[in-house]
Amino acid sequence: MVRARKSLGQNFLVDPNIQLRIVDALEPSPDDVVLEIGPGTGALTQHLIDRVGRLIAVELDQRLVELLEEEFGDRSELEILHANALEVAIDELVDDPAELKVIGNIPYNITSPLIFWLLERPVRPRTVVLMIQKEVADRILAEPGTKEYGALSVGVRSVASVQRLFNVRRGAFRPVPDVDSSVIRIEPLRPAPLTPEAEEDLRELTRTTFSWRRKQLQRILRSAPSYHLEPQEIERVEEETGLQLRDRPERFTPEEFIRLSAQLRELGYPTREGTR
Repeated sequence: MVRARKSLGQNFLVDPNIQLRIVDALEPSPDDVVLEIGPGTGALTQHLIDRVGRLIAVELDQRLVELLEEEFGDRSELEILHANALEVAIDELVDDPAELKVIGNIPYNITSPLIFWLLERPVRPRTVVLMIQKEVADRILAEPGTKEYGALSVGVRSVASVQRLFNVRRGAFRPVPDVDSSVIRIEPLRPAPLTPEAEEDLRELTRTTFSWRRKQLQRILRSAPSYHLEPQEIERVEEETGLQLRDRPERFTPEEFIRLSAQLRELGYPTREGTR
């Protein structure tokens, strides 16, 4: 077996029962086009290849690309790309990105960037099934008021529904990682609830406020460089939204952040360089 590279965050899933459960969670069909991120030694690939119409496997490690080509190179339904998944142009790979399904056992060091790479695009995949670090899944699914709740929770759940399917103990991998994992299913909301501009403003708001999560939200909005609201503007925002801005950011639901961001947008916030 190929030795895992720690520098790439590689831990190979060796439990065949877990492999099948992950693939089944994607609900693959012969009509599907599936993007597999980080196929590794082919743990999921071997179960997917006979169940989908087209499988695109993106692997960064050249050694594993060669292994996959040796194992599956004669299968016309499989396309193996030697690339960094974060640099792949999905729109150029498939005719209809809105019908694409995505699956992967994601290296822990790129989990958040990869999730946002999938969600911060004009046309999002239909279904995404990922095995990720359990701690990250806890943060995505955290409830307001908990210590795990933050910008990642709001950013994902404002544009998609998320479900934890099951947890995976570290003993299912080789080498054995230091953490447990979770398998989650992400289904982007359709139609998209926010315009691209509104999403950008919401991301700016959540990243700003949660970087000062122990402060009252009104104090953050008065002090943060992209806002600097005047006291009368704070009062107007509270009146228009019905929100109490003396609460800390962790108390606000994703829906309340969306409402707050929309009202701030009406007032011209966040400011961009050269504006206001």
